[in-house]
Amino acid sequence: MVTGITEVKMAAPDPKDAYTARKARLVALVIAGTMLLWLGVQIVGGSLGLPPRYALLADLAAVAGFIWALIVTYQIWRARRT
Repeated sequence: MVTGITEVKMAAPDPKDAYTARKARLVALVIAGTMLLWLGVQIVGGSLGLPPRYALLADLAAVAGFIWALIVTYQIWRARRT
């Protein structure tokens, strides 16, 4: 006879947690991809001698990607607080 052992039941995984985890992975990929693409455009644009307006266009696209990631990160944070 074994004494002192309690049975622990695992709760079913919450589908909301899986959704927020998927969104978090997407945010991570967008941040990394945006940074890599922005760096690539800066390097290639500089070596090809492209006009500065293309660098500005790449900068604005990168800012848009980072703002989107910030908004979605805030949504994930709010969803996990409830």
